[in-house]
Amino acid sequence: MNRPITTLFMLESLDGKISSGNSDNLDADKDFCRIDGVKEGLHQYYEIEQETDIFSLNTGKVMAKIGVNDRKEYHEKIDVVTFVIIDNKPHLNENGIDYLCHWVGKLILVTTNKNHIAYSLKDKYDNLEILYYDTLDLEKLLEDLYSKYNAERLTIQSGGTLNGMFVRNKLIDFVNIVIAPIIVGGKDVATLVDGESITDESELNKLMPLQLLECNKLEDSYIQLKYKVIK
Repeated sequence: MNRPITTLFMLESLDGKISSGNSDNLDADKDFCRIDGVKEGLHQYYEIEQETDIFSLNTGKVMAKIGVNDRKEYHEKIDVVTFVIIDNKPHLNENGIDYLCHWVGKLILVTTNKNHIAYSLKDKYDNLEILYYDTLDLEKLLEDLYSKYNAERLTIQSGGTLNGMFVRNKLIDFVNIVIAPIIVGGKDVATLVDGESITDESELNKLMPLQLLECNKLEDSYIQLKYKVIK
């Protein structure tokens, strides 16, 4: 392949929710650690996360939700990790970009916004790269990550809508899910894969069948599931 091998890696509730509610001030990372019966085993997700690929793809919206725009103290530096952050609005502000550049070895900011604040900071950080596209083409993005940055493997940890775009474009190779022992509910709460639904049986080829590779019973009622996508 002329793109990285991709793994969709997420924390979700038993009913497939990746957030604790339908609001930008609600987030599984921030909220699950405060709920009895869930917080006790949450550390296992972060421990597994440390074993994922050195290239990690996420969104500016997710980064903003976990609070990088407001953090005053830097996270411990992880020189070997490259963050690929898709951010168009933008959701990241100057402080958020500063925080990320001090956190990871390289920050590759992907945007369709010619006026993104990252352009004004490009000369300030030697580990900040910007990839601009007129429209977001995920296949082209993966090809560029492979050819320009030698990204052989990529972990995807984005929101449900972008995850859905990767799924519909057949750009996922593996799925690695940690299931927390909680039911969130709510039809408008983000799930593992959102986006457009199919509406006709002629579109069944857009679905993503899986082959189970591992089912690991973790501590405190957590479960890890690993799948290979059947091409």
